[in-house]
Amino acid sequence: MKPVIWRDEFLTLKDGIKLASRLWTPKEGGPWPALLMRQPYGREIASTVTYLHPTWWASHGYLVIIQDVRGQGGSGGNFKGFQQEAIDTTQTHRWVRSLQECNGLLGTFGFSYQGFTQLVAEPNTPPPDCLAPAMTGLKENEHWSCHGGAFWWHLGLAWGLQLAALRAQRNKDLNAWGKLRQSLEDKSYLREGPRLLAEFDPEGMANNWLTNSNQSSPTWLIHTPLETWLSKPMLLIGGWWDPHLTGIIDLYKKSINSGGSPELHIGPASHLHWWEESQNLLLNFFNTHLQQVPPKKDLKPKQRLWNLTKHEWQEKIDAENCINHWGLSSNGSACIDSKEGTLHLNKNGKGLISIVHDPWRPVPAIGGHLSPHPGEVDRSELDMRSDIAVFTSPKLINNIHLEGTPILAVTANADKEGFDLCIAISIVDPNQDNKATQISTGFLRVLGKDAKEPLKRQIFCQPLLADLTKDTRLRISIAGSAWPAIGINPGDRRIQCGSSGIHCQVITINLKLSDSNFHISPLISQKL
Repeated sequence: MKPVIWRDEFLTLKDGIKLASRLWTPKEGGPWPALLMRQPYGREIASTVTYLHPTWWASHGYLVIIQDVRGQGGSGGNFKGFQQEAIDTTQTHRWVRSLQECNGLLGTFGFSYQGFTQLVAEPNTPPPDCLAPAMTGLKENEHWSCHGGAFWWHLGLAWGLQLAALRAQRNKDLNAWGKLRQSLEDKSYLREGPRLLAEFDPEGMANNWLTNSNQSSPTWLIHTPLETWLSKPMLLIGGWWDPHLTGIIDLYKKSINSGGSPELHIGPASHLHWWEESQNLLLNFFNTHLQQVPPKKDLKPKQRLWNLTKHEWQEKIDAENCINHWGLSSNGSACIDSKEGTLHLNKNGKGLISIVHDPWRPVPAIGGHLSPHPGEVDRSELDMRSDIAVFTSPKLINNIHLEGTPILAVTANADKEGFDLCIAISIVDPNQDNKATQISTGFLRVLGKDAKEPLKRQIFCQPLLADLTKDTRLRISIAGSAWPAIGINPGDRRIQCGSSGIHCQVITINLKLSDSNFHISPLISQKL
């Protein structure tokens, strides 16, 4: 790598607050195009959990700026989350372009919170020349905190407690920091997390989202980027096992609708573990739009998706091959005999099934996008439990392509005023001792009197791309819990969902299978 130097700088905002940034540049030459990341975890870390260190980016001819957002790291003020970022982003962009090391061109990068800070600014703010938000979203409900109305228990609490610990560290509160850190190390946060958030960060985003998710009529913020920003060159990175994936897909659609030509890359990645080629993908994108003269024009939207079963990249949306649907059938014993429940391709389902959820021994979450260990996993042993209804297709006689958002529609009710439906989709391979490789999960939370009514329910699962080959089988597993991906439903709206407690009730969930329908909704509409 070429020699790189760095220094710290402070930007004084209109209200007098100072934001700290660390700048890296090549040791010689300049000025250079700027790469900006705005983040809340400390500029020294620079998101190296997923990105190469700023010295690598700088050695390729960039001025790299990692900024601590307001109230975090070395920056002044109080941290208030998303609501503070628009005005601070506007002032930061103006400042970056004024730096003597900057040649006037600006690209932004970062994932998660750092992805969000790329998307909001004050009206009429000039857009960056290109953006690369990864694993992020704009809807505080489905993109940041809940799936099917169920709060991301493990993820939401762990993230909120991390921010609370940073707050305690900033305030030099050793006692608070120690309690927060210990809860994460000994896993007691799964029970004590809500109390710790309420005590140490009551106004924090995670605590607000948790509280809101338990309201009978929650209201959620949806943030709106500027149209001129969405139409700029944009590289969107998502992962099949990342909880923010639907947010990235939504951004792709918004960019196209705003006249943009975004690139969408969804790979074999969880939130913190990406595929190795992702760094060069980003570098090529920035080189194209910040260093190529003249800049590339007449771009077209691009999709590049990792096929979960072929283990290769696919560069074409193939929604036309996803028109199949399946019906679920059982004589009532799909919970005790993992081979009895069946899936029938392009046929109606039949029968009834009852699932008993016992909060003393809840069904655990494994793999997927919300569990403590995300990704693909073999769930064949888990499916032997008597509180999971299992439906497996006969051996396929033809290859079947799955691409999009899996949706299960089924009439369901319970004997209590609350229940959860937790879905897992797997591929069963007879050539591997009937290994059931789980490729997607989904959740639906029902609370209130309607839970006792036999109503048609829709459970949306994590998007996927996979091919089922001849002789394999498709499987759907249904349970009443997925701990600790989501909290335990107590069967009573008056009691907060969370860890298993004395007020949690045994819940019997009844499924009417005659009108069941499992199908794949296209990942991206062909009308875009």
